[in-house]
Amino acid sequence: MKRQLEKHQEIERSIIKKHRKTIWNNFIGAIQEYDLIKEGDRIAVCISGGKDSMLLAKCMQQLQRFSKVPFEIVFLVMDPGYNPANRNLIIENSKIMNIDITMFESNIFDVTLTSGGSPCYLCARMRRGCLYGKARELGCNKIALGHHFNDVIETVLMSMMYSSEIKTMLPKLHSTNFEGMELIRPLYKVKEDDIISWANYNNLHFLQCACKFTEESTEREDLSKRKEIKGLIKEIKKTNPNVDDNIFRSLHNVNLATLPGFRDSDSGEVHSFLEKY
Repeated sequence: MKRQLEKHQEIERSIIKKHRKTIWNNFIGAIQEYDLIKEGDRIAVCISGGKDSMLLAKCMQQLQRFSKVPFEIVFLVMDPGYNPANRNLIIENSKIMNIDITMFESNIFDVTLTSGGSPCYLCARMRRGCLYGKARELGCNKIALGHHFNDVIETVLMSMMYSSEIKTMLPKLHSTNFEGMELIRPLYKVKEDDIISWANYNNLHFLQCACKFTEESTEREDLSKRKEIKGLIKEIKKTNPNVDDNIFRSLHNVNLATLPGFRDSDSGEVHSFLEKY
């Protein structure tokens, strides 16, 4: 008689079996290619309650279970001011997925709502700082975030079109404000459509956007630059199905000899091709 799997076991199995090629292999590929995890690491896997961070948590849990490289995990949830329904959804999904979370509170939503300026930018900065601080308090040397393949390529286009520069997210980076801490992005090579497919396959429902600002202003969400870029890429894919992969690969194949200028990331000094012309 075949043993009936519990829900969290079905979810784990789906990552390793059903979505092995699209999720698990790309997750492991990023870990190895970018050298994201080392022996003795204690990593705070940061969970926002969305599909990306919840998948990241399960992948990291699975990796720790089978990895030959010993490392520790803390599943860290920051409540920046969620309404009760959203907070409870995170807790319930964590139970369903057998993720033992550590939750702490902050007042970030209230601060960003009253500070003026760009609430999304300020919220992201404050959330990152709070996560670093709590992770270090818990003895961690790294935090892991759920940014994925699409976040990477969308950031490139957003930077070019709205900030007049070419940049994107790195797979890992050192913290500038918390000495000895690093940030890693293990889902760097996992595509958003595959994450959605995994969530739907397991009939899982996660937070979409729990921000108080977008709850009170749906127009702001419609004007989101990232949403606009998503639509642009989707439109181009109708005639060029590989455009997303090409953008991603181009980030690993930058030909500086053909660029009229670049800025040194360490010194901030701007250089021109004329210097070596």
